[in-house]
Amino acid sequence: MKAIIYKKYGSPNVLVPAEVEKPTPEHNEVLIKVFAATVTTADCMMRRGDTFLSRILLGLRKPKGKFQILGTEFSGKIETVGNKVSKFKSGDEVFAFRGFGTGCYAQYKCMSETGSLAIKPNNIPFDEAASVVDGATTALFFLKEKANIQKG
Repeated sequence: MKAIIYKKYGSPNVLVPAEVEKPTPEHNEVLIKVFAATVTTADCMMRRGDTFLSRILLGLRKPKGKFQILGTEFSGKIETVGNKVSKFKSGDEVFAFRGFGTGCYAQYKCMSETGSLAIKPNNIPFDEAASVVDGATTALFFLKEKANIQKG
């Protein structure tokens, strides 16, 4: 499958197209054909290897193999489901947030059915669905957990 990868830290010029192995879903995972992915601030920071802490996690001198495909949020259509998946079926249109998991700048992505994955509303196009996940989950976290917003 095709993916956009980076093998060294730097500017957007380090991103290159490549052929990589298509993932195979585990028993509790779904395989999603990616239709849209976003470029977030977190993706850019990882690509640059901005902080020492990020380099400890991603790789000191260059990104480790599993982090060479960036992308934290995406949307697409489920192609295959693992044999223990009960929440989703082939053909479901979904959107998802990978968090620090990355890997969305590729044609296919596997996700656990219990991950940050949901059915895409029919009235939202794939590109818009991909772009709402990070901002919405970040805002919800700060409103509920930090600002202690409650009913009423």
